[in-house]
This record gives sequence, C-alpha cells and structure tokens, in this order.
Amino acid sequence: MTEVDRWLSRLKNGLAKTRAGIAGLFTGSRIDEALFEDLEAALVGADTGVPAAHLLLQRVRERLRRQDAQSAELVRAALCEELTALLAPCEGALVLPQQRPGVLMIAGVNGSGKTTTIGKLAHWFADRRCKVLLAAGDTFRAAAREQLQVWGQRNGVDVISQASGDPAAVVFDAVAAARARSVDVLIADTAGRLPTQLHLMEELKRIKRAIGKGQPGAPHEVLLVIDGTNGQNVLAQVRAFDQAIGLTGLVVTKLDGTAKGGVVAALAREPRERPLPIVFIGVGEGPHDLQPFSARQFAEALVGG
Repeated sequence: MTEVDRWLSRLKNGLAKTRAGIAGLFTGSRIDEALFEDLEAALVGADTGVPAAHLLLQRVRERLRRQDAQSAELVRAALCEELTALLAPCEGALVLPQQRPGVLMIAGVNGSGKTTTIGKLAHWFADRRCKVLLAAGDTFRAAAREQLQVWGQRNGVDVISQASGDPAAVVFDAVAAARARSVDVLIADTAGRLPTQLHLMEELKRIKRAIGKGQPGAPHEVLLVIDGTNGQNVLAQVRAFDQAIGLTGLVVTKLDGTAKGGVVAALAREPRERPLPIVFIGVGEGPHDLQPFSARQFAEALVGG
C-alpha cells in the first residue's frame, strides 16, 4: 500500500460516520420527498450548511430527471457526482514562482494544527527535492518554536527563530536568509489568533508587509489552516483572514477524527467569484498525512462512491 493509499484509507475512516449516515438512506428502493428531506437533514447535520445542501439536492433532482432514475442507488451516485462537481473548483496546486525563494505565509486560529501542518509541508517540498527553510514567526508561544525545530530536524530543514522579539522582524530576517542560501521554499509560521483579536490581525498584516519588503511580490501563497472539526465556524474565520491578508488557499486539518466533513462543501458554496483553493487536507500527525485535495476522492469518502 502506497502512502497515498494509506492517507486515503485514513480519510475514509475519519468520515466513516458521515458516510454511513448518508448511505443508510439508500438501503431501500424509494425515491420520494421523504428521501430528499432525509438527505437534506443528513447533509446539514454533516456541516454542509443549508445553502450547499439545497444546491446539491437541486442538482441531484435535475440529474435524476434527465436520467429517469428509478432506484435509490442512482440517487446516491448522482449525489456523489454533484458533490464532486461542486468541489472541483476548490482543487488547487501550489505553483512556485520562477524567482526563488517562493514564500508561503501560514496563518490560522489557535489549535488549528498550523505548526504541524508547516512541518508536513516542509516534508512534502523536501520530498520533491526542494531546498526548504522555515521561519518561526510565532514568537508568542515558546512551544511553537520548539515544535518547528523538531519538524526541521526530522526533515533536515533549517529553522530561523528568535527566543523573543517582533514576528515581522523574524520573518524579514528569514527572507534575507532564504535569498542568501538559495532556498527554493520559505515557509513562515505565524502565531495563532482569533479574528476578533483586532490588534493581532493588524500584526498579521504587518508580517505580510515585512515579507514583501524582503522579497518583492512575496508572499506568493497565503494559506489559512482550518480545523475540520470546527464545522460552520470556519466560514467566519476564512472571511476574516481573507479580508485582512488576502488568502490564496486553505489547508483543512483533522479530518481523521471527529470531523463531519461537510464543511468542505460549505466552503465551496461561499459567495465569491471563485472558491478559495483547498490545496491540502490533513488526516493525522505523520509527515505523509497531508495530501493535495481531490474533489472526487473527497466526495467518495463523504457519501460513498
């Protein structure tokens, strides 16, 4: 079994409760309003939110009319197809600029798994023969620097850190170090913060400006790490961080535990010109437990395929 197969197995295990709840609705042969009402309740209960649930079921009805479907199993297959189509615009890949270093700025609320995600990202890039440098921009939590150092040692990656001081200065120094060392990828950590902590959101803007001063055009990616177990609460987080620092993508973590999973559909349904790319999803603590987001794989893990 490959690492990707193991990761996919963990994703399916993590979403098994949601998948079982939805699959249980298709054990009979009925296709009626009661089935669609039960489906809507199951989707909303899985954190898709009402707008995404309504949209999915509207599209499923239209597909069934075109196909003249007569079995509940075809309803499930249609739901999987429509969920895949809804999530497809969220697929996105990290593309490094030709001018190196490519700089990734990572943000998130406290406890979202941000620092662990950075360690996994370092592993992902190192596996692709990129020279990586980490910036310990979380100067508030001492354990964050130590945690990042552990990940750096595990991946053979250097970490720029200071025992205390201004986080903007730390990441500015890290950008200079990355340029001097001909680094391919610099990943800058930042302290966890709530969107309601306005002074800390202002600090985040200052960190982003410091990166731009050190490397024109940077950061090239501004990623928000969100906890998949937080359900609909992550929508407000995404909006607030996007408004503050202009997000380019999302990383959804902790989908191997108590996450219901449907919040990914809610993110895809957010009212904006194009959904923010979900560049990675995480399903564990290991270095390989972070993989690029696939709409098809996720839809099949959530509703069965």
